[in-house]
Amino acid sequence: MVAQAAANRIEISGTLLERGSLRYTPAGLPAIEFRLGHESEQSEAEKPRRVECEIACVALGAPALLLKDAAPGDGLELTGFLAARSVKSRSPVLHVTKIEFLEGNENGFQTEK
Repeated sequence: MVAQAAANRIEISGTLLERGSLRYTPAGLPAIEFRLGHESEQSEAEKPRRVECEIACVALGAPALLLKDAAPGDGLELTGFLAARSVKSRSPVLHVTKIEFLEGNENGFQTEK
């Protein structure tokens, strides 16, 4: 059952840890899977908390084409939504709709859905 007006928007920044090869979906869309490492300090219960995590991501279309030449260590700011990896695996994957490169990008390349 799908809730009406359910919120599912994620913004996260971090470092590209690994990137798969560019592939194409059966519908002909470019797709690429990658992992993002995130480190920050957040406030929880009015106390600072060190946060570190890795998240599985996938990009389709224009964001995938931008990532095909990205290298591990590149800084990224991502916007997207969470969805299950597959029907059998309910683990979340971040589906990226917008990418901004944070470092080493003099041209300011970014993409939106």
